Amino acid sequence: MITVFGSINMDLIATTERLPKPGETVAGNGFATAAGGKGANQALAARRAGRYVHMAGAVGKDAFAAEALALLDDAGTDLSLIKHVDGPTGTALILVGGDGENMIAVVPGANGQVTPADAETAIGRMDEGDILMLQLEVPAAAVEGALSAARAKGVTSILNLAPLIPDAARLGRLADIVIANETEFERLAGQEGMDAQRREAALVRLHAETGQTLIVTLGADGVIAIRDGSISRAQGLKIEPVDTVGAGDTFCGYFAASLDDGLDFVSALRRAAVAGSLACLKAGAQPSIPLSEEVADRT
Repeated sequence: MITVFGSINMDLIATTERLPKPGETVAGNGFATAAGGKGANQALAARRAGRYVHMAGAVGKDAFAAEALALLDDAGTDLSLIKHVDGPTGTALILVGGDGENMIAVVPGANGQVTPADAETAIGRMDEGDILMLQLEVPAAAVEGALSAARAKGVTSILNLAPLIPDAARLGRLADIVIANETEFERLAGQEGMDAQRREAALVRLHAETGQTLIVTLGADGVIAIRDGSISRAQGLKIEPVDTVGAGDTFCGYFAASLDDGLDFVSALRRAAVAGSLACLKAGAQPSIPLSEEVADRT
């Protein structure tokens, strides 16, 4: 079983020919709303990958709450660990340029009311060997509580080191498996401006220090990882991206689901990389997440 402990948002998405520079206004050419939040996105990806998933988090008592949970509910995700709190549901304001790149501002809303007690409740329903998936869009104290409780119970923890909050590097040391993009990994390693050779050296160094499984996503260049002293690589698909906003979360959810399904590590990386590529072919974080059959056809 997989439990995802994290954020639930409504995404407000505007598309433009190009992203604005600081202080600049550009004309938009489209607008849509879509359910999002890194936690909810990853939960939906794991569920669409075919695994049983609990989502733990919080939504507000507003018009966005039901819409934010709709796709999770439709997919058969267990929502019994989601609490409803006073105030707004979390929102993300997203600009997507014509080349598929994006800019995002996240307003926590109800996500800011997730607590260490919620973490204890969520891990209390888990068994040894289950998988806990986390991100950093809920308070750091709640994430730390979840990681500590998971370790005490023998639950495998996977932390996606995003977004880059001040506590990211410290919290990253508490997880069994860490997934980061290039920038996030540089924060974890305490070294900026890495080329491929330095990145691999940093992976080896950190792995030797912590024993953790470390995974770095590289966009179009695939993924590099280290586990049990061995470096692995995997490639996604060659595509023309429409919207990259859901790629990272899709990778994380599919990776967790693949481990839960018993795939070996390298096969899990490859499946997750393909799923992340396919998520770039549609707009929106959750609507873009592919079904397991789509991924199987391209793996």
